[in-house]
Amino acid sequence: MRKAGAATGGSTTARAYSYCAALARTHYENFPVASLLLPKAMRPAIAAIYAFARRADDIADEPGLADAERLRLLEGWQARLRQCQQDVVQPIVPSDDDLVFLALGDAMRRHRLPIVLFEDLLSAFRQDVTVSRYRTWADVLDYCTRSANPVGRLVLRVAGFDDPARDRASDAVCTALQLTNFWQDFARDWQNGRLYVPIEDRDRAGARDADLDAGRFSPAWHAVLRTMVRRTRELFDAGRPVCDLVAGRLAWELRLTWHGGVCVLDRIDRADFDPFRARPALGVADALPLLWRAATWKVA
Repeated sequence: MRKAGAATGGSTTARAYSYCAALARTHYENFPVASLLLPKAMRPAIAAIYAFARRADDIADEPGLADAERLRLLEGWQARLRQCQQDVVQPIVPSDDDLVFLALGDAMRRHRLPIVLFEDLLSAFRQDVTVSRYRTWADVLDYCTRSANPVGRLVLRVAGFDDPARDRASDAVCTALQLTNFWQDFARDWQNGRLYVPIEDRDRAGARDADLDAGRFSPAWHAVLRTMVRRTRELFDAGRPVCDLVAGRLAWELRLTWHGGVCVLDRIDRADFDPFRARPALGVADALPLLWRAATWKVA
């Protein structure tokens, strides 16, 4: 195990980390994003990782752009990724994107972060541009392997961990979190032309796209989403040990993240699996109950 080190460096590098931290504070889904519970030494690198992924995701979803332009911009993002790993030149007047890559390059060198994990993320973002349906559950899981699992592995690397047991458990939790986000945003994704429920599960249940077009969540769609939530819970259960394989503030962060994802699934259950009724999400009022659950965590 390596010890995570705090980010240091010149004023431009410090500014770059500050920019990434500010960006991380503006958006939060189900992953740990440089929260105050994370060990202080980890926060700058996690913020840089987040800023890189957030901007790339924005490119993939940027409104008004043709798919070919999105892919071109993502290819440019990948080229800059490869450069930043070695490039320590600081622009005189850095742009926002320059700041992201200055911080990311410093974090990659400082923590020896594998570039392949970032390239996997970019592969998933390119897939977002070109793929809107998934034939099988295995296809969905393959997407999560690249869109979600690298985030957990990068968090572990920044913390100083690099071993198969932690990686496997982290992968299960990260995939579960990604899937939870899919079921959270089911209605919004459908309106944007995306469906993450496998076609084979839709067809097996006899669910019809026409019902979704009309804003109706039929009994068949209820059955499909119930199956999706059950599978997601199984992944949360499989990944639970990662919260016991770390210690200190990171353990608190992971336990809160785990409970937060499970809590969202509970709310989907209570909404009778109807994503058109309301988007289940966490709010400020959930902080204390989640903290209590993390404080009373029992090792599996």
